[in-house]
Amino acid sequence: MRGVDTRRRSLLLGTAALGVSALAGCGLSERPYVERRDWPLTVTRPAPLPPRAGGRVLLVRTVEPGPGMQARGIQTLLPDGSVDVAFYEQWAAPPAEAVDADLRNWLAQSGLFAAVISPGSQASPDVVLEARLTALIADPRAHEARATMSVLLLSEQGLTTQVLMQAMLTGRAPLVEGADAPAKVDALKAAVADLLGKAEQAIRPFAGPPPRASGGHPQR
Repeated sequence: MRGVDTRRRSLLLGTAALGVSALAGCGLSERPYVERRDWPLTVTRPAPLPPRAGGRVLLVRTVEPGPGMQARGIQTLLPDGSVDVAFYEQWAAPPAEAVDADLRNWLAQSGLFAAVISPGSQASPDVVLEARLTALIADPRAHEARATMSVLLLSEQGLTTQVLMQAMLTGRAPLVEGADAPAKVDALKAAVADLLGKAEQAIRPFAGPPPRASGGHPQR
């Protein structure tokens, strides 16, 4: 029985060795390890300005994510019209979450408002901005990266709400065909910067001094 067990063990070891050799022959053992990379989507205004003395207070509500904007993978539009969502190249935070912080900081540095506040602030806003990020995509065939956002600016005075402005804005930046991940990231961040600049310009006409009540005191 011992001789039979020895032969059986030898056969099993030989089969295992052949299996490993076959896998190596298929190249599986030579496949390189690919590390996932996280890219911060941080965009800042090129020339920060101080708050506007006596200006309005702007509340920027949380930027809502459009379809697909919860995914962290970098998105690329393919020639057949489908969207590739990268697995190994992704944003450090979901795009809408990152753009939420970028938008608030950008407008705070625009010099248009006395203050730019977040939801939950104890301050009373004069105007309210609502936004929804609907696209952040690299389009190599069009040689551009695009960031699209819908915006709605409201004036809320007591129980009265007035729509001041509503628009769909798109930021664009050049992108070469065949661009690698770092180049796509740079182009997409530039597209977001262009988008935020357009958002600033869209609300600029409504960033005047706060309205005054009949008694001559600012309404809050």
